[in-house]
Amino acid sequence: MTAAADGKRLNLALLAAAIVLVLSVWFAGTVAVPSLIGQGLISPGRAAWLTACVQLGFVAGTLVSAVLSLADRMDARRLFLGCALLAAVATLAQTQAAPAGGAAFALRFVAGAAMAGVYPVGMKLAASWAKGDLGLLIGIVVGAVTLGSGLPHLLPEVAGSLDWRTAYAGAGVLAAAGGALILPFRAGPLLGARPPFHPAQVLEAWRNRGLRLANLGYLGHMWELYAMWAWIGVFLASMLGRPYVGTWVFGVLAAGAAGCVLAGLVADRWNRARVAALCMVASGSCAVLIGPASAWPALALGLAFLWGFTVVADSAQFSACIVSLSPPDYVGTMLTVQTSLGFLLTAGTIALLPVAMAELGPGWGFALLGIGPLLGAVAMWRLAPMLPRPAAG
Repeated sequence: MTAAADGKRLNLALLAAAIVLVLSVWFAGTVAVPSLIGQGLISPGRAAWLTACVQLGFVAGTLVSAVLSLADRMDARRLFLGCALLAAVATLAQTQAAPAGGAAFALRFVAGAAMAGVYPVGMKLAASWAKGDLGLLIGIVVGAVTLGSGLPHLLPEVAGSLDWRTAYAGAGVLAAAGGALILPFRAGPLLGARPPFHPAQVLEAWRNRGLRLANLGYLGHMWELYAMWAWIGVFLASMLGRPYVGTWVFGVLAAGAAGCVLAGLVADRWNRARVAALCMVASGSCAVLIGPASAWPALALGLAFLWGFTVVADSAQFSACIVSLSPPDYVGTMLTVQTSLGFLLTAGTIALLPVAMAELGPGWGFALLGIGPLLGAVAMWRLAPMLPRPAAG
C-alpha cells in the first residue's frame, strides 16, 4: 500500500470520526423528548419542533454559507471547527434553558445553522480525496452523519440517567471533541473552490429536466428520512412497551451507515439513479408494512433494521447526480437549492408525523412516509438513462 493510500485512509477516518461526534447534537432534542413528555414539560406536538427547528436552522445556515461562499473564503478546517464549537455551546446551553420555551427552540435553531459548516464542508473535504470513488466517499460522510444522528440515543444509558439534560450535555461535549478532531485532518489534492451561488439561476433546478427529476427524487427521500429518524423511537417504545429503547434506535440508525457505504460502492460501478430508486422502493415498502407488522414484534424489529439500512443508503447519490448534471458554474447553486428544499420539507414532515400517529396510531402514521420514496423512485428511474456511464475500472 502506498503512502498516498495510507494518508487517504487516515484522513478520511479522522473526518468521519469528527462528523460522527459533532452530528450527535442534531437529534439530542429528540432523545430528550420522552423524559420531557413523561414529566409533563412538553406536548408531543410541541416536542416535534425541537427537531424541526434544527432543520430550519440548517436551511438558514446553508443559504448564508452559500451566499457568502464561506466554504471557499475560509479555511475549511477552521470553518468546521468554529461551527462545531458553536453547535457544542448552543447544545450545552440547552441544559440551562426552559425545555419548551422560546430559548430552547432558538438554541436548537442555532445548532442546526452551525451544522451548515460541518455536514456540507465535510462532503467537500471528503471529495478532495476522490479518484473514481466519489459515491463511496460521500457515502462514508453520510454514513458518519447517520451514526452521529443515532449516537445521542446511547447517551442516557451510558450516563445512567434518563434526565432530559443528559442528552444535551453529552451531545455538547461530543461535538466539541469532534471539532478538535478535524485539526490534524489534511485535505486531498483535489480540494478546490466550489462554484459560487447564483440566485438568478435558482429556477434552473426546475427548468432542466435532469435536475428536476433528481430534485423530485431527493424530495421524496427527504419526505421520509428525518421524520423516520425523529419518531422511530416512539414507535419502538410503543410496540415493545418500554419507556427507553435508545439502544434499539441507535442500532436502527447505525444500520444506515452500512447502507450508505454499500450503496456508494455499487453506485460508483453501476447507475446512481437506479441505486437510489431501488433503495427508495425498499424503504418506502418498510414504511408501509411496519405498522401492520407491529402485531409480531420480532418481524417489526427486522423491518425497522431494514428500514434503517435503506432509508439513508441513497442519500449521497442525489448530490452526486446534481454534480454530474449541472453546468460547472452552477454546481454550488444547484446543490444549495436541493439541500434547502429538502430540509425545509423535513421540518414539515417531522411536525406532521406526531399528528398522524395520534390519529392513526404509531405504525399506520408511518405509512404516510412511504408516499415520498415510492414517488421519488419513479423520478429516479426516469433519470437513470440521462446519467453518464461510470468510468471503467
